[in-house]
Amino acid sequence: MDLIISTVSQGLLWALLAIGVYLTFRVLDIADLTVEGSFPLGAATAATLLTSGASPFVAIAAACIAGMLSGVVTGLLTTKLKIPALLAGILTMIALYSVNLRIMGKANLPLLSTDTIFTVLPLGLDKGMTVLVVGLLIVLIVAVLNYWFFGTELGAAIRATGDNPHMIRANGINTDIMIVLGLLLSNGLVAISGALVAQSNGFADVGMGVGTIVIGLASVIIGEVLFGTRSFKNCLISVILGSIVYRAVIAVVLQLGMPPNDLKLFTAILVAIALSMPLIQAKWNNLKRGMR
Repeated sequence: MDLIISTVSQGLLWALLAIGVYLTFRVLDIADLTVEGSFPLGAATAATLLTSGASPFVAIAAACIAGMLSGVVTGLLTTKLKIPALLAGILTMIALYSVNLRIMGKANLPLLSTDTIFTVLPLGLDKGMTVLVVGLLIVLIVAVLNYWFFGTELGAAIRATGDNPHMIRANGINTDIMIVLGLLLSNGLVAISGALVAQSNGFADVGMGVGTIVIGLASVIIGEVLFGTRSFKNCLISVILGSIVYRAVIAVVLQLGMPPNDLKLFTAILVAIALSMPLIQAKWNNLKRGMR
Protein backbone atom coordinates (compact mmCIF):
# COMPACT_ATOMS: atom_id res chain seq x y z
CA MET A 1 0.00 0.00 0.00
CA ASP A 2 2.85 2.40 0.82
CA LEU A 3 4.38 1.70 -2.59
CA ILE A 4 1.06 2.36 -4.35
CA ILE A 5 0.52 5.64 -2.48
CA SER A 6 4.08 6.77 -3.20
CA THR A 7 3.79 5.84 -6.89
CA VAL A 8 0.48 7.67 -7.39
CA SER A 9 1.76 10.69 -5.44
CA GLN A 10 4.86 11.00 -7.60
CA GLY A 11 2.76 10.51 -10.71
CA LEU A 12 0.53 13.42 -9.70
CA LEU A 13 3.47 15.73 -8.96
CA TRP A 14 5.09 14.88 -12.29
CA ALA A 15 1.73 15.22 -14.08
CA LEU A 16 2.21 19.00 -14.10
CA LEU A 17 5.40 18.47 -16.09
CA ALA A 18 3.49 16.15 -18.44
CA ILE A 19 0.78 18.78 -18.98
CA GLY A 20 3.46 21.37 -19.73
CA VAL A 21 5.12 19.06 -22.26
CA TYR A 22 1.70 18.31 -23.78
CA LEU A 23 1.04 22.03 -24.31
CA THR A 24 4.18 22.45 -26.40
CA PHE A 25 4.44 19.02 -28.03
CA ARG A 26 0.78 18.56 -29.01
CA VAL A 27 -0.90 21.97 -28.78
CA LEU A 28 1.91 24.15 -30.23
CA ASP A 29 3.57 21.32 -32.19
CA ILE A 30 6.99 22.30 -30.76
CA ALA A 31 9.59 20.01 -29.20
CA ASP A 32 10.63 22.31 -26.37
CA LEU A 33 13.78 21.29 -24.52
CA THR A 34 13.53 24.28 -22.19
CA VAL A 35 11.79 21.97 -19.71
CA GLU A 36 15.12 20.33 -18.84
CA GLY A 37 16.20 23.71 -17.49
CA SER A 38 12.90 25.13 -16.22
CA PHE A 39 12.18 22.03 -14.09
CA PRO A 40 15.32 22.43 -11.92
CA LEU A 41 14.82 26.21 -12.13
CA GLY A 42 11.51 25.81 -10.31
CA ALA A 43 13.13 23.50 -7.78
CA ALA A 44 16.09 25.84 -7.23
CA THR A 45 13.90 28.93 -6.85
CA ALA A 46 11.54 27.27 -4.40
CA ALA A 47 14.33 25.63 -2.37
CA THR A 48 16.30 28.86 -2.06
CA LEU A 49 13.26 30.80 -0.87
CA LEU A 50 12.23 28.05 1.55
CA THR A 51 15.67 27.92 3.15
CA SER A 52 15.48 31.72 3.48
CA GLY A 53 12.28 31.42 5.52
CA ALA A 54 9.72 32.23 2.83
CA SER A 55 6.26 30.67 2.77
CA PRO A 56 5.92 27.52 0.63
CA PHE A 57 3.10 29.21 -1.30
CA VAL A 58 5.31 32.20 -2.08
CA ALA A 59 8.12 29.82 -3.09
CA ILE A 60 5.86 27.93 -5.51
CA ALA A 61 4.51 31.18 -6.99
CA ALA A 62 8.07 32.49 -7.48
CA ALA A 63 9.07 29.18 -9.10
CA CYS A 64 6.14 29.50 -11.50
CA ILE A 65 7.14 33.05 -12.45
CA ALA A 66 10.76 31.98 -12.99
CA GLY A 67 9.62 29.13 -15.24
CA MET A 68 7.39 31.49 -17.20
CA LEU A 69 10.32 33.84 -17.79
CA SER A 70 12.41 30.96 -19.15
CA GLY A 71 9.58 30.11 -21.53
CA VAL A 72 9.42 33.74 -22.67
CA VAL A 73 13.17 33.67 -23.40
CA THR A 74 12.76 30.59 -25.60
CA GLY A 75 9.74 32.15 -27.28
CA LEU A 76 11.59 35.36 -28.09
CA LEU A 77 14.58 33.43 -29.45
CA THR A 78 12.19 31.52 -31.70
CA THR A 79 9.88 34.31 -32.85
CA LYS A 80 12.10 37.41 -32.89
CA LEU A 81 15.54 35.99 -33.69
CA LYS A 82 14.10 33.22 -35.92
CA ILE A 83 16.13 30.53 -34.19
CA PRO A 84 14.54 27.07 -34.68
CA ALA A 85 12.39 26.14 -31.68
CA LEU A 86 14.42 23.02 -30.90
CA LEU A 87 17.71 24.93 -30.88
CA ALA A 88 16.19 27.83 -28.93
CA GLY A 89 15.09 25.40 -26.21
CA ILE A 90 18.56 23.88 -26.07
CA LEU A 91 20.17 27.32 -25.72
CA THR A 92 17.83 28.30 -22.90
CA MET A 93 18.32 24.94 -21.18
CA ILE A 94 22.12 25.33 -21.25
CA ALA A 95 21.92 28.90 -19.95
CA LEU A 96 19.58 27.86 -17.13
CA TYR A 97 22.17 25.42 -15.78
CA SER A 98 24.37 28.35 -14.78
CA VAL A 99 21.34 30.34 -13.61
CA ASN A 100 20.27 27.49 -11.33
CA LEU A 101 23.76 27.26 -9.83
CA ARG A 102 23.67 31.01 -9.21
CA ILE A 103 20.27 30.77 -7.52
CA MET A 104 21.20 27.92 -5.17
CA GLY A 105 24.84 28.86 -4.70
CA LYS A 106 25.81 25.19 -4.91
CA ALA A 107 24.86 22.07 -6.83
CA ASN A 108 22.58 20.56 -4.17
CA LEU A 109 20.36 22.29 -1.60
CA PRO A 110 18.75 20.12 1.13
CA LEU A 111 15.30 20.85 2.57
CA LEU A 112 15.23 18.25 5.35
CA SER A 113 14.66 20.72 8.22
CA THR A 114 12.60 23.22 6.21
CA ASP A 115 8.84 23.66 6.17
CA THR A 116 7.30 22.72 2.83
CA ILE A 117 3.79 22.78 1.43
CA PHE A 118 3.43 19.17 2.61
CA THR A 119 4.21 20.05 6.23
CA VAL A 120 2.49 23.42 6.73
CA LEU A 121 -0.99 22.28 5.67
CA PRO A 122 -2.94 20.96 8.69
CA LEU A 123 -4.30 17.81 7.03
CA GLY A 124 -3.53 15.46 9.92
CA LEU A 125 -2.19 12.75 7.59
CA ASP A 126 1.14 10.98 7.29
CA LYS A 127 3.63 12.26 4.74
CA GLY A 128 2.68 9.81 1.98
CA MET A 129 -1.04 10.60 2.15
CA THR A 130 -0.33 14.34 2.49
CA VAL A 131 1.70 14.33 -0.73
CA LEU A 132 -1.09 12.36 -2.43
CA VAL A 133 -3.88 14.72 -1.31
CA VAL A 134 -1.96 17.93 -2.00
CA GLY A 135 -0.77 16.64 -5.38
CA LEU A 136 -4.30 15.61 -6.35
CA LEU A 137 -5.74 19.00 -5.38
CA ILE A 138 -3.08 20.94 -7.30
CA VAL A 139 -3.41 18.76 -10.40
CA LEU A 140 -7.20 19.10 -10.38
CA ILE A 141 -6.95 22.89 -10.07
CA VAL A 142 -4.38 23.08 -12.89
CA ALA A 143 -6.41 20.77 -15.14
CA VAL A 144 -9.64 22.75 -14.61
CA LEU A 145 -7.88 26.08 -15.22
CA ASN A 146 -6.27 24.75 -18.41
CA TYR A 147 -9.58 23.36 -19.64
CA TRP A 148 -11.25 26.72 -18.99
CA PHE A 149 -8.45 28.80 -20.49
CA PHE A 150 -8.10 26.80 -23.70
CA GLY A 151 -11.84 27.10 -24.17
CA THR A 152 -11.58 30.89 -24.28
CA GLU A 153 -10.90 32.89 -27.43
CA LEU A 154 -7.25 33.38 -26.49
CA GLY A 155 -6.76 29.72 -25.66
CA ALA A 156 -8.44 28.69 -28.92
CA ALA A 157 -6.06 31.01 -30.78
CA ILE A 158 -3.07 29.24 -29.18
CA ARG A 159 -4.46 25.84 -30.17
CA ALA A 160 -5.14 27.07 -33.71
CA THR A 161 -1.57 28.38 -33.96
CA GLY A 162 -0.29 24.87 -33.43
CA ASP A 163 -2.84 23.30 -35.79
CA ASN A 164 -2.60 25.74 -38.72
CA PRO A 165 -0.44 28.86 -38.24
CA HIS A 166 -1.10 30.09 -41.79
CA MET A 167 -4.85 30.04 -41.31
CA ILE A 168 -4.80 31.75 -37.93
CA ARG A 169 -2.35 34.38 -39.26
CA ALA A 170 -4.72 35.08 -42.14
CA ASN A 171 -7.43 35.79 -39.55
CA GLY A 172 -5.36 38.60 -38.05
CA ILE A 173 -3.87 36.74 -35.06
CA ASN A 174 -0.24 37.40 -34.16
CA THR A 175 1.17 33.87 -34.05
CA ASP A 176 4.42 35.04 -32.47
CA ILE A 177 2.54 36.22 -29.38
CA MET A 178 0.61 32.94 -29.26
CA ILE A 179 3.83 30.90 -29.39
CA VAL A 180 5.43 32.96 -26.61
CA LEU A 181 2.29 32.68 -24.50
CA GLY A 182 2.12 28.91 -25.01
CA LEU A 183 5.77 28.46 -24.01
CA LEU A 184 5.20 30.75 -21.01
CA LEU A 185 2.30 28.62 -19.74
CA SER A 186 4.10 25.34 -20.41
CA ASN A 187 7.30 26.21 -18.57
CA GLY A 188 5.38 27.79 -15.71
CA LEU A 189 3.68 24.43 -15.10
CA VAL A 190 6.99 22.58 -15.45
CA ALA A 191 8.60 24.87 -12.86
CA ILE A 192 5.71 24.28 -10.43
CA SER A 193 6.26 20.55 -10.88
CA GLY A 194 9.96 21.01 -10.13
CA ALA A 195 9.15 23.01 -6.98
CA LEU A 196 6.73 20.34 -5.73
CA VAL A 197 9.05 17.43 -6.52
CA ALA A 198 11.92 19.16 -4.71
CA GLN A 199 9.75 19.69 -1.62
CA SER A 200 8.57 16.09 -1.75
CA ASN A 201 12.08 14.67 -2.16
CA GLY A 202 13.62 17.00 0.41
CA PHE A 203 16.26 18.56 -1.84
CA ALA A 204 16.87 20.51 -5.03
CA ASP A 205 19.67 19.48 -7.35
CA VAL A 206 21.05 21.26 -10.38
CA GLY A 207 21.02 18.01 -12.36
CA MET A 208 17.48 16.92 -11.54
CA GLY A 209 16.21 18.15 -14.93
CA VAL A 210 18.21 15.64 -16.96
CA GLY A 211 15.81 13.46 -18.95
CA THR A 212 12.65 15.33 -17.92
CA ILE A 213 11.63 15.88 -21.54
CA VAL A 214 11.66 12.11 -22.08
CA ILE A 215 9.65 11.55 -18.89
CA GLY A 216 7.11 14.12 -20.03
CA LEU A 217 6.87 12.60 -23.51
CA ALA A 218 6.50 9.12 -22.02
CA SER A 219 3.60 10.30 -19.86
CA VAL A 220 1.91 12.03 -22.82
CA ILE A 221 2.32 9.13 -25.25
CA ILE A 222 1.33 6.43 -22.74
CA GLY A 223 -1.74 8.43 -21.76
CA GLU A 224 -2.79 8.97 -25.37
CA VAL A 225 -2.31 5.31 -26.29
CA LEU A 226 -4.18 3.94 -23.25
CA PHE A 227 -6.89 6.56 -22.67
CA GLY A 228 -7.45 8.24 -26.04
CA THR A 229 -7.55 11.80 -27.41
CA ARG A 230 -11.22 12.34 -28.19
CA SER A 231 -11.35 15.91 -26.87
CA PHE A 232 -9.15 18.44 -25.09
CA LYS A 233 -10.66 17.43 -21.75
CA ASN A 234 -9.96 13.80 -22.54
CA CYS A 235 -6.36 14.71 -23.49
CA LEU A 236 -5.77 16.43 -20.14
CA ILE A 237 -7.13 13.44 -18.24
CA SER A 238 -5.09 11.07 -20.40
CA VAL A 239 -1.86 12.98 -19.72
CA ILE A 240 -2.45 12.94 -15.96
CA LEU A 241 -3.28 9.23 -15.95
CA GLY A 242 -0.34 8.58 -18.28
CA SER A 243 2.01 10.16 -15.74
CA ILE A 244 0.66 7.88 -13.01
CA VAL A 245 0.90 4.80 -15.26
CA TYR A 246 4.47 5.72 -16.19
CA ARG A 247 5.42 5.94 -12.50
CA ALA A 248 3.68 2.61 -11.91
CA VAL A 249 5.69 1.01 -14.73
CA ILE A 250 8.92 2.40 -13.25
CA ALA A 251 7.98 1.08 -9.80
CA VAL A 252 7.22 -2.38 -11.24
CA VAL A 253 10.47 -2.69 -13.19
CA LEU A 254 12.45 -1.57 -10.15
CA GLN A 255 10.65 -4.19 -8.04
CA LEU A 256 11.56 -6.78 -10.67
CA GLY A 257 15.23 -5.97 -10.18
CA MET A 258 16.14 -3.48 -12.92
CA PRO A 259 19.21 -1.42 -11.89
CA PRO A 260 18.23 2.24 -11.31
CA ASN A 261 21.07 3.30 -13.63
CA ASP A 262 19.15 1.74 -16.54
CA LEU A 263 15.95 3.74 -15.99
CA LYS A 264 16.80 6.45 -18.54
CA LEU A 265 17.53 3.80 -21.17
CA PHE A 266 14.29 1.99 -20.35
CA THR A 267 12.31 5.24 -20.59
CA ALA A 268 13.87 6.14 -23.95
CA ILE A 269 13.03 2.70 -25.36
CA LEU A 270 9.48 2.95 -23.96
CA VAL A 271 8.92 6.37 -25.60
CA ALA A 272 10.38 5.15 -28.92
CA ILE A 273 7.99 2.18 -28.94
CA ALA A 274 5.02 4.37 -28.00
CA LEU A 275 5.83 6.94 -30.71
CA SER A 276 6.10 4.18 -33.30
CA MET A 277 2.77 2.59 -32.33
CA PRO A 278 0.75 4.33 -35.12
CA LEU A 279 3.17 3.00 -37.75
CA ILE A 280 3.14 -0.47 -36.19
CA GLN A 281 -0.67 -0.49 -36.10
CA ALA A 282 -0.87 0.67 -39.74
CA LYS A 283 1.53 -2.05 -40.90
CA TRP A 284 -0.36 -4.65 -38.86
CA ASN A 285 -3.68 -3.60 -40.40
CA ASN A 286 -2.17 -3.74 -43.89
CA LEU A 287 -0.80 -7.20 -43.14
CA LYS A 288 -4.22 -8.43 -41.99
CA ARG A 289 -5.89 -7.02 -45.11
CA GLY A 290 -3.23 -8.70 -47.27
CA MET A 291 -3.83 -12.08 -45.56
CA ARG A 292 -7.53 -11.87 -46.46
